[in-house]
Parts: sequence; C-alpha cells; structure tokens
Amino acid sequence: MEDFEAELRTVRQELQTVECQLEDLLQRQTDLLDRETQLEAIITQANKTDSADNKWESNDFPWSGKLKETLKSVFKIGNLRPMQLQTMNVTMSGKDCILIMPTGGGKSLCFHLPALLSKGVTLVVSPLVSLMEDQVMSLQSYNVDATMLNAASDKNTVKQVQEAMVDHNASLKLLYVTPEKLAKSKRFMARLEKMYKAGRFARLVIDEVHCCSQWGHDFRPDYKFLGIMKRQFPEVPILGLTATATSTVLEDVKKILNIEHSTLFRASFNRPNLFYEVRAKSGVHKEVMDDIQKLIDTKFSKQSGIIYTFSKKESGEVTVDLQSRGIKAGCYHADLSAQERSRVHRAWIANHVHVVVATVAFGMGIDKPDVRFVIHHSLSKSMENLYQESGRAGRDEKRSHCIIYYRLQDVFRQSTMVMTEQTGLTNLYGIVAYCVDAKKCRRSVIARYFGEVWDSSQCNRMCDHCDNQCEVEKKDVTKLCSSVLQILDKASAADSKLTASKVLDAWQGKGPPINRVKETETGEDRSRLEVILTHMLLKQYLREDFHFTPYSTISYIIPGRKANLLCTGVDTVHIELKGARKSMQSVPSLNSKQSQNSSHSANSEQSQSEGRSSKPELVFVNKEKSAFTDMKFTSPNGSQDRQDARGSGEPQTNKPSGCERQKSGMKRSSSDKNSLKLKKKRVIVCDSDSDDLDFGNSSSSVEDKVKIVKRSSKGGDRVRKSDSTTTDLSQGAVVIDSDSDCGIVT
Repeated sequence: MEDFEAELRTVRQELQTVECQLEDLLQRQTDLLDRETQLEAIITQANKTDSADNKWESNDFPWSGKLKETLKSVFKIGNLRPMQLQTMNVTMSGKDCILIMPTGGGKSLCFHLPALLSKGVTLVVSPLVSLMEDQVMSLQSYNVDATMLNAASDKNTVKQVQEAMVDHNASLKLLYVTPEKLAKSKRFMARLEKMYKAGRFARLVIDEVHCCSQWGHDFRPDYKFLGIMKRQFPEVPILGLTATATSTVLEDVKKILNIEHSTLFRASFNRPNLFYEVRAKSGVHKEVMDDIQKLIDTKFSKQSGIIYTFSKKESGEVTVDLQSRGIKAGCYHADLSAQERSRVHRAWIANHVHVVVATVAFGMGIDKPDVRFVIHHSLSKSMENLYQESGRAGRDEKRSHCIIYYRLQDVFRQSTMVMTEQTGLTNLYGIVAYCVDAKKCRRSVIARYFGEVWDSSQCNRMCDHCDNQCEVEKKDVTKLCSSVLQILDKASAADSKLTASKVLDAWQGKGPPINRVKETETGEDRSRLEVILTHMLLKQYLREDFHFTPYSTISYIIPGRKANLLCTGVDTVHIELKGARKSMQSVPSLNSKQSQNSSHSANSEQSQSEGRSSKPELVFVNKEKSAFTDMKFTSPNGSQDRQDARGSGEPQTNKPSGCERQKSGMKRSSSDKNSLKLKKKRVIVCDSDSDDLDFGNSSSSVEDKVKIVKRSSKGGDRVRKSDSTTTDLSQGAVVIDSDSDCGIVT
C-alpha cells in the first residue's frame, strides 16, 4: 500500500509539472500572438503614415502662408520639426488627429500655432495644474491671450473667461482646463455649448491623451468623460497628444473618444542628446545624498535639474538636505498651497532655484529648455513614467542626463501602490527589468517596450552600458533559486509569511532562526542575491502576495506559478551578472561600501530611518512669510506681483524652498544643564535681504540680521540673542524667523 501511495504522490507531482508547463506554453502563445498583433499594427501604421505624410506635409493649403509667417513673427521659430506641419494641417482642416511625439519634441506648438490662425477658442484639457501654468506663462511671454481655469481661480477670473468664450470681439485664443472641470461643472459645460452654437469652439486638444485608457500608465477616471465631447460637439476637431502610448492604449483611446478614423502620426521616441544611466542606491539616506551632491557639484553646478521622489515626505527631506549642503533647491508636491507651488515653479524657471525636488505632481510637459539633469531618487512606476519624466531634460537639444537610483526595496514600495491598477504590476516589472539588466543598451530596451525597431549601434554611447562596457558573467543560479523556495516552504509550513528583506536575511543565515534553512545559507554578496531574487520575480518563480493592514499594504514573497518547474528540475536558471567595470555606477554592481551597508538587511530600513532621524526637521514658525516672499515674478495675468505663500492659513510643514547659511557663535544657556552644546555650531538661516535665494554663501553676522521668534517647548534649549529675544531650539530643528524661509541648527 505504501508503494501505491508513493507512486500516487509522484504522479500528482508530475501532473503539476505538466500543468505548469502547459500553462507556460499557453502564456508564451498568448505573448507571441500579442507581439504578432503589435508588429502587424506597427507595419500597417507605418505604411499609412507614409502615405499620410505625403498628403499633409504640403505647403499649398489656404492657411500655409499665414502659418509660416506667424511661426516666425510670434514664436521666433524658423523651421518646424518632423510631424509638426502634418499635424497642424490635419487639425486646421477640421479633422481628428492623434500625435505621438517624444517629450520635448514640440507637441505644444502643434496646437498653439493653429489656435492663433483659427477663429474662436481652442480648449485644452490638461491633467496637471503645473503643466497648464507653465504653458500659460510661456504663451503670455509671446503676447498670446491664453488663460486657465482651475479650483484656485477667483470668481472675477471665471466670469471674465466665460464672457470671453462667447464674445466674438474677445481676443482669448487658448483656454486650459482640467478633465475634472469638464466632468464636474455643469455650468462650464453649458457655457461650452453656448460657445459651440456661437461658432467659437475652434478645436478640442487633449494633452496626455493616454490618460483616457485603463490600459495606460496614468489612467484618470475623469478623462473618460471626454468620450461625450464628440457627441455633444460633432463639428469640433479633436487633437490628442501624448509621448507614450502602446498600440493597445491607442486603440482604446480611439474608441473612448469616438475618433476611430482619426489620423495618427508617430515620431521616433529617440532623444539622442539624453544620456540614460542607472546607479546603485544605498540603503542609507546620507550616502544617497552624498552621491547626489557630488554629482550636482561636479557635473551640474548651478545648472537646472529635477529630482523626483517617491513621496511628499521624501521630497521635503531631500530638499532640506540639499539646502543644508548649499544647493539652491525648492520643494514641489501636492500638499503645498497653489501659491507656494507657483512660487517654486517660477523661481526655477527664472534660475533663482537650480533644483526642484518633486513628486510626479511636478508634471508632464514642463517646458524649460536648459534642464541638464533629471534624477529619480526612487524607482518610477512604469517605463512610460520614466520616459516622460526623464524627457523633461535637454529640450534645448544639448547633452543632458537621466539617472535612476535603484534598490530592490523601492520595488515593493511601488508595488503596494500600483497593485490595484489594471496593468500596474506588469508596468512596474517592466522598469525593474530595465534597471537590473546587465548589458543591453538602455535605448534598445525602451524601443522594444514602445514597439519601435532599434539598432543598438545608434545609441552613440549615450547610455551607461554602451559608454562603459564591462564584462558580463553568465551564471547558473538554479541551486540558489531552489534554496529560496525551500525557505518559503518552511515558512508556509509554519503558517508564516516573509517579506523580501526577511527572505534575504534567511538566505544569508541572518534574522530569526525560525526563518532559516541551514542547507540554504550562502555567503553570496547581498547585492547579487537581490538580483537573483528580482530575476525570480520577473520570471514568475516567485510572486508578490499583498496583505492589507489598517495602516499600510504589505508585500510578502510566495512561490510563483512556475515554482514547480524549479522544484522538479525541469527548469534551469541562468542570469547575467556584471563583473568589473571602470565606473561603479550601474546596477547590480555595488561598491564595497554600499555592499557592506546593504548586508545589514533587516536592518537596511532601520539604518535608513536612523540616517534620517539625525537630519533637521522643517518647522515653519512665521506663517506669513515664504521662501520667495521678496521675489517678483510675472503672474498668469501678466502683472508683477509679490505673492504670499501661505496667506492667513496655519503654518505648514515640509515646505522647504530656500535658505541662507550663516555662521554664528551661539552659546549654551547656563540655566539649563541638559541644553545642547552649541560651541562652534553653525546656524543656517534666511534673513530679510535674501532675495537672491543664496543657499549658504553669505558670511554676514546672524546678530545683524536675524530676528529669532520665540518658540515654546518644555525642556528645550534656549539660546539668547543680541536683542534679548530668546527661542527654544531642539536638536536638529529648522527654524524660520520673521523675514526668512528656513534655518537649520546643526
């Protein structure tokens, strides 16, 4: 009987293996069929585009002469870029069109110029206020009558705009709104109907049109409302614009907008002046910031750049850290007031601030030509996001850098955020594969993702792999992969779940003994183990299992659908690992110091929090002053203004934007035995004369300029100033005085 039971177990195991192989083959069949469809669509569209180009690239249209004249007289541009003329001719003809053009390729001009040649108003739907504000400022600099309506618009502005929409004598040419404005304001839709009946609705422009599709990387529910626009305004041509859209997304967008027969133009994704790079990210915040500071100081000193962070909290922390290092940085995220975001944006455009540290709220289409670098402090959630965000660099066609700091832990921070999206995990794993790839040209990976044929030799050494070749070792890691499954089997038997960090600990013989399997313990470097674990996730030998708590979502690692193929020896796993190279910047190779820090494992998060705890904390004392209080910028209505960032609201935290570092010889009060020793300590402050936003270059005395505001804190250290005013200072606090932005006590 025991023999039969043993045979039954063997049969069942073999059946599981066969089922897994069949499932794998069916999945492969599905992938190949999808790829076949994509390739057919690319070839078909290329043929259509060739014939369409010949039709629409003519200069014999009735408006051609005026178009060329206005291009030079208003926008001071001599020649158009590829696809611009064709797109303008289509939309001027009153036909629907979709344009896919890389970030910085000149999509905006494709509706700015036609708007000036058309009677009436061009309505532009844009997903982000920052983008609308950027374009309105740019248009007003050319004396073009353009404006926007959003939640911050006052009643007088709304009234004036609505009157101009139906006034035949009004000069208004472009009106920017968010999709939420259309979806939720019946009054505005009623005004659009009046504008349409008056013959003043020239065209509808939908920027970032991929947001309509649930298959896209930035789906916005209110974008689907735009599907009624063709029904309500059938004579109004629609122009959809995006930098990133796959064939699946495009077909979905056409159906949603009811423009199945629209003309499609697709420009090459390639931006030859952008240098793509992936760097290893330490688990210690200070080391990451040290590397970023070194990068900025050596390569991009006093040049414009953007640093994208994962969260609003991180954007504040990174901003304060950069400011304390003497770098002119401003913070931008959704929790800041509209006025404060506007100030940061304007200061950056005017080069008073060199670096904007932002979440993705600092959005699509930011049009500053001289951005020399875009750094992703943390992983983007998709290749589309990476391409779009990094594309904000180098719009002047000069060499610029697009850099990602990658570490495995950031993958799980993102996955718990995108796991509810239709294609969230698939898109995330796509960019993870891009980051951990050991030798492929970065551009070739991006090209394949977007369905474009690409020859790696065309990269011209403008990515880290092509620029700095390194030896790649192909290694059989089947045994190591099997050991991970043993660890997970033991955890499952004990009714326990393990995060990736705990799996890595157990793999190295660290952490709680209950998680370890002695036979699986390895002396491999942790960075290499992370690469292997990542490979197992991408190849579906492992998968993430998400569990919700009252405060967060946790990602656990469990066996994937192909795990049985490893257990039975059907599959063998080979991965490519980098060997020595001239520079130690790319993943997965880490320098020795980073490897040592990464080996702290369960403790990488702990070490990170410890690294952050010693950093200054941003505290706003005076609610009536802002980072850019004394700076004058041109407002959207063209006037010069001095805006107040916070108005009469309560003081807000995490709003760093600028400070002037000065030295002071403050002494400890003898009345407090527990007070902090301030001998030879520096106080970084902003004074009332810091209009130039000088971050750390002033040598003037603190006593001469600073008014310290009293801050109550039991048990806090009290520092006495020359004007006999005292303030409580806790260790590492950032203090803002009555005429300043921020100060840092170190």
